[in-house]
Amino acid sequence: MKEIKKSVTINAPASKIFDYLTDPNNLLEIWPSMIEVSNVKRSPDGSHNFDFVYKMAGMRFNGHSETVKVTQNKYVELENKTGIKSHFKWTYDGRDGATEITLQVSYEVPSQLLAKLAEPFLVKINEREADTLLHNLRERMEATDIGAKPTGPGKEKRA
Repeated sequence: MKEIKKSVTINAPASKIFDYLTDPNNLLEIWPSMIEVSNVKRSPDGSHNFDFVYKMAGMRFNGHSETVKVTQNKYVELENKTGIKSHFKWTYDGRDGATEITLQVSYEVPSQLLAKLAEPFLVKINEREADTLLHNLRERMEATDIGAKPTGPGKEKRA
């Protein structure tokens, strides 16, 4: 299993970020390689299950994600047993109106990709993907209007 651990501080309360991230439909907005989200099932506590289509190094993978553990506004753990086998941990550490978000991912590099590309190259791609995901999340959460769509780095377009 490969590991990625990244953190970002976001100037927004943990509850706002938690509500946003526990709606899988929002992943399409901030996660560049997430192509499709469907069959979303959400619970009031923040647990959620969904099907997805994800693109890694040009290949599409269909998968299903299920919540393993959730503590509202503090922690979410997800497991993907199909598509790309992986385990996600999102930790929310809120203080003084800001929140440090830590994303920890364990994943298996799909064998069909290893036949095409070197593993170190795939690991670097996935590291950059995690950086981009967290950057986009910060930009989205720090927007003054949650309904606004980003138009470029640090800029928002009003609806």
